[in-house]
Amino acid sequence: MLAVRRRALRALSAAPLRMRGLATASRDVNEGEVLTPKTVGPYMSERLEEFLPERIRNFSIVAHIDHGKSTLADRLLETSGNISRQERESAQFLDNLKVERERGITVKAQTASMVHRDPKTGETFMLNLVDTPGHVDFSYEVGYIIAGMKSTTEAKVGDTFFREGAASADLKALPGFQEARSMVFASMYPTDDSSFDELRVAIEKLTLNDASVTAQQETSGALGMASAVVSWGYYTWRCSTNGIQVMVTAPMVPYTVIDPKGKQFTVETPGAFPESTKYYDVLEPMVEASIITPASYLGPVLALAKEKRGIQTNLVYLEDERVIVTINVPWQEVVTNFYNELKTISSGYATLNYREIEPQKSDIVKVDLLINGKVLDALSFVCHRSRATPDGRALCQKLKRVIDRQQYEISIQAALGGKIFAKERIAPYRKDVLIKSGKTVGGGDSTRKKKLLAKQKQGKRRMRTVANVQLSQDAFWSVLSK
Repeated sequence: MLAVRRRALRALSAAPLRMRGLATASRDVNEGEVLTPKTVGPYMSERLEEFLPERIRNFSIVAHIDHGKSTLADRLLETSGNISRQERESAQFLDNLKVERERGITVKAQTASMVHRDPKTGETFMLNLVDTPGHVDFSYEVGYIIAGMKSTTEAKVGDTFFREGAASADLKALPGFQEARSMVFASMYPTDDSSFDELRVAIEKLTLNDASVTAQQETSGALGMASAVVSWGYYTWRCSTNGIQVMVTAPMVPYTVIDPKGKQFTVETPGAFPESTKYYDVLEPMVEASIITPASYLGPVLALAKEKRGIQTNLVYLEDERVIVTINVPWQEVVTNFYNELKTISSGYATLNYREIEPQKSDIVKVDLLINGKVLDALSFVCHRSRATPDGRALCQKLKRVIDRQQYEISIQAALGGKIFAKERIAPYRKDVLIKSGKTVGGGDSTRKKKLLAKQKQGKRRMRTVANVQLSQDAFWSVLSK
């Protein structure tokens, strides 16, 4: 018997089965009898060890999204006696996540065990069902098996299991398997610094249940400790943040900076980046991305690649009216919503794969944000020079919308290398000093009115020099959130 099968049987015997209405008695299945929710539980729990590997069938329902996989799974569970007809009336019995109910899709692969008696031979089989997600974002959701292992990181796609005692020298790994490539990247910061441990535990549970998600710890000078989470698809990322009070931002990739003396150092935060790169060289991480898309979407895909500073290196037409486009694109562009934009412009048909290549010299700069002439380090960012002006202007406009109006004027500026290139102004509250007790001060004397307006203007100017702009926590998160 395969060692992995024995471990699998032990794991199954210890795991809770997805059954309803368990009874305490145990008995055999009579010929012609249909198991019910009250009888299938005792039979499975008591006779699990009697199911030899030859009488166990593992199968999946694989089809495109919205083609009835979960509906078929419900019908199989009803026929085998796992659920009653009343329970089946609630559509998609195995879909129990809130987002699955709201969107009518399967996000997490679900499993169920059933007992089936062959009417021809009289043999009883155990059927292990895997109801798979249909959306492209959930690829690799069904890709590994657990055989008495404590963590999903111990079982990866492509692992080769062999008979116990077999000579390892004669074994060769099955070819063609590759680890899942992450497509969505995000940095998660807790809304409260004291809850970082809770966030870490929640992410560890997420990575334990989903092999397509990986996480590592990082630090931001403005936001504190964070967990950088990468996942396979957009829906997976949205589900991972559902119910967790976190702020999600786009992560910054590490850049290699070479000083005038030739010394290299790695920069991972905007605060550590040189104010001016006039005398520095910056190496930007690059990847070679392979995009397979229908020929009808080739134009939008090439336009997206150009927008993301990608350089086309190859173009191959396939026989089934599809195209393989190979581009060299900066890693920072890939981690910033590239995958979701690719799916949007191709109606979900395009696929993406990538591999790391040598970093290239690039014109990377640091953009500073100033409020009333003071640099706000928390909002400074690093980008390519071609994106500095539009991104800086967009951030100034976003800040203008979220900063509360004050009794003094607020000036929001974006600077590159010490030079201001974008500015937004928030006008102060202004009392009408020309009206007192419902009457106009000074009557028709313009000199008196000018003195009052000049005095008000001087007071606003003095207030601005000593006051600090208070950026609320919600406003700060709305600016930085992805």
